Amino acid sequence: MNVFTIRDIENLCNIKAHTLRIWEQRYNIVCPKRKPGKHRMYDNEDLKYLLRIAYLYHHGHKISKIAKYTEQEICELAIRVSDKDDAAEIFINQLSEASIDLNQERFDKILNNIIVHFGFEKSIVKVIFPFLHKIGLLWITGNVIPSQEHFASALVIKKIHVAINGLDNHIAAGSKKILLFTPCGEFHEIPLLFMKYLMKKNGIAVTYFGANIPMKDIEYYCSHKLVTHLYFHLITNLIKCELDDYLKNMSAKFPDKQIVVSGPKIHCITKSFPNVRVLKSFEEVFAFACEVR
Repeated sequence: MNVFTIRDIENLCNIKAHTLRIWEQRYNIVCPKRKPGKHRMYDNEDLKYLLRIAYLYHHGHKISKIAKYTEQEICELAIRVSDKDDAAEIFINQLSEASIDLNQERFDKILNNIIVHFGFEKSIVKVIFPFLHKIGLLWITGNVIPSQEHFASALVIKKIHVAINGLDNHIAAGSKKILLFTPCGEFHEIPLLFMKYLMKKNGIAVTYFGANIPMKDIEYYCSHKLVTHLYFHLITNLIKCELDDYLKNMSAKFPDKQIVVSGPKIHCITKSFPNVRVLKSFEEVFAFACEVR
């Protein structure tokens, strides 16, 4: 069982801690246990229950009315509230619950339902990436043991590999040659795998190195094979140096190649370099993955 602080619940449910305290006192919604210092502690079941309540609350239901429902009624109402436009949020919460419980059968079933509902590519962008951000909050705050994040990531990675293997192995004439990797210290692989899927789908020649790759390995490969582009995606920025310095070093080492970077940490880039291209949105990432040459 995991233990969550009220700040963790605030981040995961998007409900202010002050509001949560009022709900507890006024409506008796979740009575958390207390640490010796009187700080609130929430367990797995508390979190799952509050995720459902928060969903209803964010969709216009008054907390005074929600408080009168049984847990079963809350579940049923959440299903009725959901529609095509906000189904992503329901799926994200369902994946979060399955991950917290380490329920592989349920996780796989939900993931399959998501793909049926949205299609593969929209599923990754609309559901999987936001879900991984949410589960990452738990891991960063130390409230999900590593095995739970690895559990979820491994199942998503497996699904992406199946999608990649299902694509034709055609390479467009004159295709750019791209090396995909993440720098040392960056272990998040799913966005990179998704880019591999998009590029293979569009007939682009891709070599996939994966996560946590030292610079010397990139240099060695580039000295032996034709590479036109180096692409990496950065989420955690744990590369032990400023991102500007990392890009400056790469630009100098590979002046004849275009270096392409995307990810949440691109806001750390403050300088420009002649052969560095920054993709600032999913739209730009998709566009790049469609550029054969």
